[in-house]
Amino acid sequence: MRVSKLITERGLASRREADDWIEAGWVSVDGQAVVLGQRVAADAAIAIDERARVEQARRVTVLLHKPIGYVSGQAEDGHEPALTLVTPANRWVEDRSGLEFRGAHLRHLAPAGRLDIDSTGLLVFTQDGRIAKRLIGDETRVEKEYLVRVEYSRPGRLPDEDLALLRHGLELDGVALRPAQVSWQNEDQLRVVLREGRKRQIRRMCELVGLRVVGLKRVRIGSVVLGQLPPGQWRYLRDDERF
Repeated sequence: MRVSKLITERGLASRREADDWIEAGWVSVDGQAVVLGQRVAADAAIAIDERARVEQARRVTVLLHKPIGYVSGQAEDGHEPALTLVTPANRWVEDRSGLEFRGAHLRHLAPAGRLDIDSTGLLVFTQDGRIAKRLIGDETRVEKEYLVRVEYSRPGRLPDEDLALLRHGLELDGVALRPAQVSWQNEDQLRVVLREGRKRQIRRMCELVGLRVVGLKRVRIGSVVLGQLPPGQWRYLRDDERF
């Protein structure tokens, strides 16, 4: 197996970080520095230079309250990327991270997950490949909690059996969905907790049982909550916070 892939699979770094460390000469196997593309045994003992750890610790993660009208990634259809909101002027005055904003914090800052243009709430940007790997991809098991305002398109109220289907039993694109936590917050708002992130998943789940989503807000990822962070503002992830 390639060393960079092995480093990534062990959760030590992202693939980009692993490649950078190898190029810098900070990765060795059996006391010998490795080179990009080198293959080793899957159970190889990998040693990482402390300089790599120090560099990794400097990498920041930003929590943004994304408003409607911004896209999570690259600009598209004339809509600005949410990353343009990460400026000193938009930093939340109650940020308690103790970090001083530096321009270098914007380099390689990438979204770890998505919110569609019509959704609001907690959006994560990170320079840390370990966090990105934990939050995105098919293997993620981190909970993501949403408040979802809905309208029922059929007579009466949503039957209990359809609420049960939202919890487990639906499929999208021919693939069964993982179990979800779904409950009523009030008469027109659902609380939904997912452990996966299919494209427009909640909207499509609701459509299957006759619900139309009129508002969707992500309020938690893992143990990190949106809290009182105002729309359009951001803060740094604190040292005591973990997804």
